[in-house]
Amino acid sequence: MLYTMHYDSPVGSLLLAEKDGALAGLWIEGQKYFLGSYKEEKTENRDSMVLKHTKEWLDRYFKGEKPSIKELTISPSGSGFRQAVWKILCEIPYGEVTTYGEIAKKIALERGLGTMSAQAVGGAVSRNPISIIIPCHRVVGTNKSLTGYAGGIERKIQLLTLEGVEVEKFFVP
Repeated sequence: MLYTMHYDSPVGSLLLAEKDGALAGLWIEGQKYFLGSYKEEKTENRDSMVLKHTKEWLDRYFKGEKPSIKELTISPSGSGFRQAVWKILCEIPYGEVTTYGEIAKKIALERGLGTMSAQAVGGAVSRNPISIIIPCHRVVGTNKSLTGYAGGIERKIQLLTLEGVEVEKFFVP
């Protein structure tokens, strides 16, 4: 069972989802890979403490505060590779960006590999089931392009701008 709650945000309507006492999903309505791999029954639950806490976290985030990911119990569902990529995303500081290539280098180093495909990293980043909180919007192309956000480039720009990133330094391909 997936317990859900809707949240109206500055970037659109969000669907929050709890499974087994942890935040399992946060999707922008209409985004690519909406609901990811979750196939189980969903039911609205406005009384879920996990979802209420997530809503409070989002309220603070959209007010320009810098809440920590560690304040939430998250449990994104995905392969070991995707989990490793999402863990690195959680380490990107508020208001900063990194590249798919930099993440690929970190994964290669962690796994004792000579190289890792930035495209493979991009695939994992795009399937992040806990958007905004696991900050996939903070990943940009090595060539300074604002590319690859499942919620749409305009929302990526909104989130980065909210965090104080000078988006003028980047371009939309």
